[in-house]
Amino acid sequence: MEAVLWYVLTGTRGGPNRVRLLRAVDERPRNANQLASDLELDYTTIRHHLDVLVENGMVQKSGGDYGAVYLTTDQVEHHWDTVEQIIEQVD
Repeated sequence: MEAVLWYVLTGTRGGPNRVRLLRAVDERPRNANQLASDLELDYTTIRHHLDVLVENGMVQKSGGDYGAVYLTTDQVEHHWDTVEQIIEQVD
């Protein structure tokens, strides 16, 4: 999981936005529309990055497609020290 975290959050162009999303979801689970508003990003950008995070096992959806709430997975919680190292590097 640590290698996946480093790659998805630092090894790609969208890494900084994914870090912001992961931090926001960890702080308080919310849906894509709320995240777009809170992070001042386009909704389609948020959806794209959420899809990448879901595909890599970093966040999970709770609820149906429309209005689904996103939260961090247990794997990410277990490796949160690595996430914090990445956040320090990205900031």
